[in-house]
Amino acid sequence: MCGIAGYFGTPSMHQPPELLLRRMIGAIRHRGPDESGTHVEPGVGLGHARLSIIDIDTGQQPMANDDGDVVVTFNGEIFNFVELRRELMAKGHVFRTESDTEVIIRAYEEMGPDCVTAFNGDFAFALWDRRRRRFMLARDRMGVRPLFYAWRGGCLYFASEAKALFEVPGIDAELDPVALDQTFTFWFPLAPRTAFKGICSLPPAHRLVASSHEVAVRPYWRLDYPDAADTGALDNRSEADIAEELRALLTDATRIRLRSDVPVGAYLSGGLDSSIIAALVRQMEPERLRTFSVTFESDEFDESAFQSEMVRALGTDHTAVPCRTADIGRMFPDVIRHAEQPLLRTAPAPLFALSRLVRDNAFKVVLTGEGADEVFAGYDIFKEAKLRRFCAAQPKSQWRQLLFQRLYPYLPALKGQSQSYRNAFFGAGLEATDDPLFSHLPRFRTTAGGKAFFSADMREELHGYDALDDLRAHLPADFSRWHPLSQGQYLETAHLLPGYILSAQGDRVAMAHSVEGRFPFLDHRLVEFASRIPPRLKIRGLREKHILREAMGDILPPSIGDRVKQPYRAPDSPAFVGPGAPDYVSGQLSPAAIANAGFFAPRSVEKLVTKCRSGSFLGFRDNMAMVGILSTQLLHHSFARDVAADIPATVAA
Repeated sequence: MCGIAGYFGTPSMHQPPELLLRRMIGAIRHRGPDESGTHVEPGVGLGHARLSIIDIDTGQQPMANDDGDVVVTFNGEIFNFVELRRELMAKGHVFRTESDTEVIIRAYEEMGPDCVTAFNGDFAFALWDRRRRRFMLARDRMGVRPLFYAWRGGCLYFASEAKALFEVPGIDAELDPVALDQTFTFWFPLAPRTAFKGICSLPPAHRLVASSHEVAVRPYWRLDYPDAADTGALDNRSEADIAEELRALLTDATRIRLRSDVPVGAYLSGGLDSSIIAALVRQMEPERLRTFSVTFESDEFDESAFQSEMVRALGTDHTAVPCRTADIGRMFPDVIRHAEQPLLRTAPAPLFALSRLVRDNAFKVVLTGEGADEVFAGYDIFKEAKLRRFCAAQPKSQWRQLLFQRLYPYLPALKGQSQSYRNAFFGAGLEATDDPLFSHLPRFRTTAGGKAFFSADMREELHGYDALDDLRAHLPADFSRWHPLSQGQYLETAHLLPGYILSAQGDRVAMAHSVEGRFPFLDHRLVEFASRIPPRLKIRGLREKHILREAMGDILPPSIGDRVKQPYRAPDSPAFVGPGAPDYVSGQLSPAAIANAGFFAPRSVEKLVTKCRSGSFLGFRDNMAMVGILSTQLLHHSFARDVAADIPATVAA
């Protein structure tokens, strides 16, 4: 794991190229505090901040081949580098190091830009081919590692984080209203759009290839599902046979993610997914396993009892960090600066504290259970969509709608609502079963409630724009032929996962403390296999992740293996209001600050803050709006205040 930055073209000569690279790398030094390096020649500059994990002695970057014609700066890991190295040596390639970085170089020498198809890993890299005058950026299939780029004066600049690009003279940190609208709909901007105007995110599973006369951004892989009517090979196999192959794939995905020259730990949330990974690691590494977790004050969020049960079952050496509500408010500005996007939930903040705990215990690498909910349909939104379709077939049936009582047992506020309220909440949009976004419409509708606080100027600038239509236009051509569950999984896996989960809750908060997260459930071999598993084996009745439980349940205590999904959550608005609220909140949400930024209506925000302080806010909508508005203000304050100070604002209710 590392941070990368650089350029292709002729940069502005306001400062020497070497100094520019040093400034860019310095802005993301937290990603790689162990070493740094640069490579500069006419028309290209590559920079690297290293977190030393594999081949500590000879894995320095940027790394070149023997004659210096191919140079790479690389962030992440190629987990199958051992196997690729053997294959490439058999074809005559000679290696000078033991690093996975050199495997990228030799694979490129052998295959050219198609080398990315051979990599099983989490990666983002830039490669310069001097002989062919070809420059290349590439990002891993699932979007685990970030990679941003921007154009300035005909020169292409790139970096692991946007803050490095802001070191380039003329690249400004101006927030993008369309990205803000998307965030207040989906929780994230749709790639390649980012929170900042002119800053692009290279989408997952894409590569950018540039020369002096052409720039092309194209996918090299895509998430796919069989047609709903397709009775493929997996449909004709027994459940036990499918479970056996699933287990073999997950075991191997975990095995190759233990490759490291430094100790590897694991997160242990107490849920099914992280418990499976920790149990697999314990089987492969019989010595005492180091595990880490976060705990909360409130029983609504805390899972420490289940964590303790897994610690006893596995005999791990465990450390937990308690996260109080006040802690979330205190660290939130740092979280936003690292996330580089507005957040509508505070969930990344405790994970920010968790990665600091890992680093304080001298660990650089942890395995996590992230991705299982997307890949095996574990989220409640999938069960919710299944019930909503069931009710849509007979919308006047009262007994069908009683099934909504079985959803979200971990949300006491929702459980306390009347049946008529639940029917109205879940039943909205039942007539739109042919909408490709049907599974997510209730979530999008609730999230979009925060747009009611947009200023008049924002509304004017966004006039005629519809984020949902934008998303519909970017769905795959064969999306409509997929099973409804597959459609919902695609929306989560291809969009929410890289746009929010792996970014704000994954790479960005972990690398803030120089910690690399590894995700066995996101091994592309497992993802491809799981996409072909019949939907009936993913959700059996209302039992989520049925096939995963059947495949892995024997290595877990029954109370964990049979446990109903409890999504990871954290206190939201209460972290910013009431006694002990951070001092910065009043300043960031003051009418003057809101008006100066120009994104929200001051009087409307003032009323919202009053509601939240009195405890009378209206559930998810007000809660997310409060966090979203505050995080946008913090982002503006951290990066864009000089640019945005002149944005006119209309003070409106």
